Amino acid sequence: MIDRGILVVEPETSIRAALMQLDRGAVQVVFVEDADGRLVGAVSDGDIRRGLLAGTSLDARVDTVMNRHPASVSPTTSQEDVDALKALRGIRVVAVVDGDGRMVDVVGELAHIATPLNTPVVLMAGGRGQRLYPITKDIPKPLVPLGDVPMIDIILGRLHDQGFRRIHVSVNHLGHLIEEHLGDGSSRGLEITYLHEPAPLGTAGALAQLLDAIAEPFVVMNSDLLTMVDLRRMLAFHTEAAASATIGAREYGFEIPYGVIRREGDIVTALAEKPYHSELVSAGIYVLDPRALDLLAPDEYCDMPTLLARLMDDGRKVGAFEIHEEWIDVGRPEDLERARQAWERSRR
Repeated sequence: MIDRGILVVEPETSIRAALMQLDRGAVQVVFVEDADGRLVGAVSDGDIRRGLLAGTSLDARVDTVMNRHPASVSPTTSQEDVDALKALRGIRVVAVVDGDGRMVDVVGELAHIATPLNTPVVLMAGGRGQRLYPITKDIPKPLVPLGDVPMIDIILGRLHDQGFRRIHVSVNHLGHLIEEHLGDGSSRGLEITYLHEPAPLGTAGALAQLLDAIAEPFVVMNSDLLTMVDLRRMLAFHTEAAASATIGAREYGFEIPYGVIRREGDIVTALAEKPYHSELVSAGIYVLDPRALDLLAPDEYCDMPTLLARLMDDGRKVGAFEIHEEWIDVGRPEDLERARQAWERSRR
């Protein structure tokens, strides 16, 4: 049941007091109840940070920054539907409200917040985002907003939720804007450093700068991915497989819009009307053993497929970890719109 001393605040509570309550709690959210005990909002660290960036004072009322549409379910909602709502909105806990809108419980991962990891994560943010031009003419793709939140903020928030604290960001195109936006990461509870590409180095080239600086498996991912993949589970898979590299793999399917002919010589042996074909494709997320960096040269242009091919040619194991969670590669305008819609749905 609810520990109201930690999980609940009133609308007139100051943002400063709510922030202190967030620090005391274990679920990274506090709920806002009105004078009649009805649920009227929820506040996360991200809500407060966006308010402060917009100029709101820490002494302002918490209802000025709260999410006015918090995730909630009825007491009779099934666990399956609760889990689906959590996955959709990318949250850990959901409020349970009665027919009068009063919060009677909170369900979810109340007792578990991901233990901080020492595992580094490298975000590849040096690309030009040419397929999103002219949006990316004056802004790097990682700073393109979904609603009012830059993509990279969403990615970093989800990394933090999973316990990752050490972040390296590779930058080139308009990289100074990314550095100005993120800083050293301390305001986000992160340690952010930068890998500066003197020229575009591909999706793996900048990793050569980490040679001798990393002594354990680490995560590499593109900074234009909206995904809920469990990276801790991917790391465990990588370790258990004793792999030199693990590729996050996603099924990609398409329908051939014609009847397909099978034949032997000139004789038709079968017909298939608009068959569906699927393949596993790289999802732009990897786990690498630090020794994989031995195959990179400083300032060498190298794409990730090239590095993975070198590993396999060297007789090292490369594994595939299937991703079934939400995954949107924001490469084209239509992908950006789909990602924006998914992000907005998750905040309702």
